[in-house]
Amino acid sequence: MKNFLYKLKRYSQTTYRILLFLAAVFLIANLMPREGKFQYEFKKGEPWRYEVLIAPFNFRIYKTDIELNVERDSILKNFRPYFVQDSTAYSKVNEGFLLEYTKRLTEYKSKYKFLRRRYQNTSTDEYIKNVADSLFRHISDKGVISLPDEYMERSDQLELMLVRNNLAEPYLSSEFYSLRSAYQFFTRELAKSLALVTNDFESVEGFVSELQVERFLVANVSMDGGRSESEKSNLLKNMALTKGIVLAGQKIIDKGEIIDEQALKKLDSYKKEYEARVGTLSEYNIVFVGHLLISFLFLTGLYLFLYFFRHDVYSNLKYVTFLLLILCTVIALAYLSYRIPDIPMWVIPFTILPLIVRTFMDARLGYFIHVTAIILASFFSHNSFEFIFLQIPAGITAIFSLYKMVRRSQIVRSAIFIFITYSLFYTGLTLLQEGGFESINYEYFLLFTINAFLIFIVYPLIYIFEKLFGFLSDVTLVELSDTNHPLLRNLAENAPGTFQHSIQVGNIAQEAAYKIDANPLLVRAGAMYHDIGKTATPLYFTENQISGVNPHNDMDYEESAKLVINHIEEGIKIARKYNLPEKIIDFIATHQGTTKAKYFYNSYINKYPDKKPIEENFTYPGPSPFTKETAILMMADSIEAASRSLKEYSDEAIDKLVENIINGQIKEEQFFNAPITFREIKEVKEVFKAKLKNIYHARVAYPKIKKGKK
Repeated sequence: MKNFLYKLKRYSQTTYRILLFLAAVFLIANLMPREGKFQYEFKKGEPWRYEVLIAPFNFRIYKTDIELNVERDSILKNFRPYFVQDSTAYSKVNEGFLLEYTKRLTEYKSKYKFLRRRYQNTSTDEYIKNVADSLFRHISDKGVISLPDEYMERSDQLELMLVRNNLAEPYLSSEFYSLRSAYQFFTRELAKSLALVTNDFESVEGFVSELQVERFLVANVSMDGGRSESEKSNLLKNMALTKGIVLAGQKIIDKGEIIDEQALKKLDSYKKEYEARVGTLSEYNIVFVGHLLISFLFLTGLYLFLYFFRHDVYSNLKYVTFLLLILCTVIALAYLSYRIPDIPMWVIPFTILPLIVRTFMDARLGYFIHVTAIILASFFSHNSFEFIFLQIPAGITAIFSLYKMVRRSQIVRSAIFIFITYSLFYTGLTLLQEGGFESINYEYFLLFTINAFLIFIVYPLIYIFEKLFGFLSDVTLVELSDTNHPLLRNLAENAPGTFQHSIQVGNIAQEAAYKIDANPLLVRAGAMYHDIGKTATPLYFTENQISGVNPHNDMDYEESAKLVINHIEEGIKIARKYNLPEKIIDFIATHQGTTKAKYFYNSYINKYPDKKPIEENFTYPGPSPFTKETAILMMADSIEAASRSLKEYSDEAIDKLVENIINGQIKEEQFFNAPITFREIKEVKEVFKAKLKNIYHARVAYPKIKKGKK
């Protein structure tokens, strides 16, 4: 039992890592489409590259989107909307007219003499009321139509269905009155009737005009919106999606045959039917097993890549968790696009994946995981070849366009380059396949523009991932190197000599990092904070002793060594208090490694030659450097400090100083745990020598003016 628990503890991280990969495999496979993946890739205008294709089952030939759109437009154009007629409108109109007419009758009689006569044993005003009642009834029975704006263009020829007593009958809109024609009919017929009473046509026209009948006329035939939309939806729903059939055993296409419009329709129809059949029959579970196997193989490749080529990432569980999380997120976005037709695949910013991985790790890993994600996401694409062909170059562009992200403007540049890459490769592929500019779908460029705009979310995502996983981006490193940071301002104020030393160390260490392809921003930021612990007791360090008084003169060597060594522990405490990243704290802990405070150690031996010193009292706690960057800083720190005590700054003296200090550190095995080669150390030495010679180069002495001369 103890042996089992020991092995479980020993291999716990490996087990956890494997479980993470298996969980990612299962999640990705579960998101994959359950429809079978069609095994052939084809394009219109290209020859069929495979063997003759025979239909294994009957399937119908689906209409193209263009054909469906034309048919849909035809249905909508010829659709007869439904109208209803209000039979109560007549009484309301007539009552309104009579009320107004009676109210003004005295005024009318005083103005028009013919109203004071009688006609057929009836007063003229009663005769007018009867005629108006008859005319209003006729207009109401025939109907006054009100057309919506969408039908105004064909108002004279519009066919419609009029619902009366739950029975719909076809009519032309011209069979009804409009408000204008109803008014013209009413005034014309009323004038004709009054002509029988008087021959004074001028008075009749004035009277009829003054009645203002248009105020009372209303439309009583209006569209039934609910019924019309329902009938329209039924027509579109019942629209035939297929045209023709291919029988089992019938040839679909022969090898070498050019894929024309008709062949393309057959192939698309066969593909759709094939994938639907595989997704709905017993092969459903087999398809899932296939996706499970594919996902397992790709993630195994990623696992092996990390193990053999990026073991530093492999050994860090945070990195592994982050990579699998962001990979699964990208696949989930592709799944959403597949399930929601309103989200095209081309608007999903897949290039964010390599951008973020490149920011936190390196370009090679960013490219590898981008290719893995794109191939897996291609299962959700209608045209896998086109999808992969455009996405991989866009990912490469993203990686190269954001070599070092230290300014927001670089995101803008990346977005522009990614848009250009998508556009050029899409145009080139379309011209290659279709043979003409007329086949280019310009909607793609709009989608590419949206995709480019979505690249801007990479900036807040980097901040979020930094906080969640404790990563360190170039943006943060630049911010940390700003001398306005509270810790650096405190260092400049309380320990100005140490502050200047830190800046100088950062300058020379950064150049060395550039030379051996280390992270120069990380080295510079680490250099700015490596001696931050000296702010606790600044006067105990010679660079801050402005007055010339050295407090170590009154202390024994062991006590002095303890005070100097203690700046490592104090620095770590201060860094944690200000929430500095762990990678920066590593520079504080390792910049002296496990070396000794040699001044006090050698002084102790010289003063007490017969007394053996306690090594621990003079030795820094370490650890020794374990990255290229911390190794560079250790060298730069020792060399910059020692260069201040040189008596002469000749080339020979500087060369000897650099060689002695770094060779001494190598002899003490300070770089044993750091992944830095002897060749790289040699290159670092050359950089340090050149930088120190530039700093301490000899200056020309200006001649003085002799006395008596002006």
